[in-house]
Amino acid sequence: MLTKRELELFRLLADSYKAFSDPKRLIIINELRKGQKSVGDLVRILVTPQAVVSRHLAVLRQRGIVDARREGNNVFYSLSDPLICEVCDVVQRIVALRIEKNNKLVEWPTGENL
Repeated sequence: MLTKRELELFRLLADSYKAFSDPKRLIIINELRKGQKSVGDLVRILVTPQAVVSRHLAVLRQRGIVDARREGNNVFYSLSDPLICEVCDVVQRIVALRIEKNNKLVEWPTGENL
């Protein structure tokens, strides 16, 4: 049986994992791995209204995935820890392997894929 502390840890982990459950947030994380970006930079990259980008950044910030730094009227965001990139890379490799496996399942005897 799990202790209260263990249950709380899993609740916190699940809450953190939710931050990775939106494609726009994953794009933001991927862009920030290249270096810090302003909100305006991310708006242009995502081709998304500033209010939407700001909401995604707020989710990432609340979960400790990104840090914010104000410089004049601009706010610049960066990843809070390089380990975040490693986590994303591992999940990406798992997904790529799953896609590869699924592609082999639909391979015809002639060697052609669907």
